Amino acid sequence: MSALTNAARDPRTALVLFSGGQDSTTCLAWALERFQRVETLGFDYGQRHHIEMDCRLTVREELRAAFPHWAARLGEDHVLDLSLIGQISDTALTTEREIELQANGLPNTFVPGRNLLFLGFAATLAYRRGASVLVGGMCETDYSGYPDCRDNTMKALQVALSLGLDTAMTLETPLMFLTKAQTWDLAEQLGGQTLVELIVEHTHTCYLGERGARHPWGHGCGHCPACELRRSGHAAWLADA
Repeated sequence: MSALTNAARDPRTALVLFSGGQDSTTCLAWALERFQRVETLGFDYGQRHHIEMDCRLTVREELRAAFPHWAARLGEDHVLDLSLIGQISDTALTTEREIELQANGLPNTFVPGRNLLFLGFAATLAYRRGASVLVGGMCETDYSGYPDCRDNTMKALQVALSLGLDTAMTLETPLMFLTKAQTWDLAEQLGGQTLVELIVEHTHTCYLGERGARHPWGHGCGHCPACELRRSGHAAWLADA
């Protein structure tokens, strides 16, 4: 487990895009270890299930209880209603439909414009809250090919947001070039087995919103792309341990 001293910690305030899933929880822990103050932001965008939204507050409280040295730096939580995304999207994450590849090669779980809108609104909130760092779990290594998760997209957005707000806005994506196995490893580095178990028990990533079965890697249907990625990453991480 890592532990920065107060002198080494970044004095800025960070706003973490926090869904309640594995990746955003790992990013939240990463931010709490690095920044003097951390707030969280969730989006209700008309997703087909609200399981992650229900998990968000539980994960925050579990983090507070398990890691007292982070608790004092964990600030307010915010939720924005972006249901207009669901109104203009026809995807497997916003409607009840089978998950499949589209003609353009992208899975139909891709919600066009989602991260572009998320980061725009996040930057607006950060500006009002005095935060200058946005932290997101975007990744272009083990992911489904979403163009709004790519590093070049994030770099372009950082420039655009900083120019549009006339203030420096930093976009941090600590998982960008990590495999899912490496994401599990990062969680262990940040918070040991306590954080790993917290992620297994309390976070949720399943596209279908199934919460019943508890697998070694967490809750979920076990066969959707999100569950398969989480399961295979967990197995690879254990194999390398």
